[in-house]
Amino acid sequence: MELKLEAVAMTIPDGANLILGRAHFIKTAEDLYEALVNTVPGIQFGLAFSEASGPCLIRAEGNDPALRAAAIENARAIGAGHFFVVLVKNAFPINLLSRIREVPEVCEIVCASANPVQVIVARSAQGGGVLGVIDGSSPKDVEGPADAEERRKLVRKFGYKLS
Repeated sequence: MELKLEAVAMTIPDGANLILGRAHFIKTAEDLYEALVNTVPGIQFGLAFSEASGPCLIRAEGNDPALRAAAIENARAIGAGHFFVVLVKNAFPINLLSRIREVPEVCEIVCASANPVQVIVARSAQGGGVLGVIDGSSPKDVEGPADAEERRKLVRKFGYKLS
C-alpha cells in the first residue's frame, strides 16, 4: 500500500483565528454553528466539515461569507474525512474551545491558532487523514524576565487577568 505525506498550508484571513478538529456525524456543521453563535456576541465565523461516507461532501455554515469560503477552501485542501475547519473573527479560540468540545460529535480539537499552520496529511488510495499540525515556528530560546513581564502585560491587555 502506498502512502504519501503532505504538508498543507492553511489560509487564515487577516485578523482571524483557526480551529481544526475531528468530528463524526453529518450534523456537525449545524451543531458547531449553534455552539459558536451562542458563545460570543458579535462573533464572525465560517466553518466547513468534510464527510467521510455517503456523498462525501464538504458541509459549510457561518455568518461571514468570506470566512465561510476560506473554511471551505481549507477543508478542500486538507481533503480528509471527518475533519472540520473553523475560522473566527471578533473572538479568541480560548472563548470557544470548551464549547466546541461539548458538541456531541466532536472527537478532538487538533489546533487553535492565528499563526501560520500546516496540516500534515497522509494520503492513501482510500483517502486522506490528518496526522497532526505544524503551528507557527519552533522555539528560539527560553523567556527571560523581560519576556515574562511582556507576556503578563499582554494577557492583561486582552482582559484575561486582573490588572
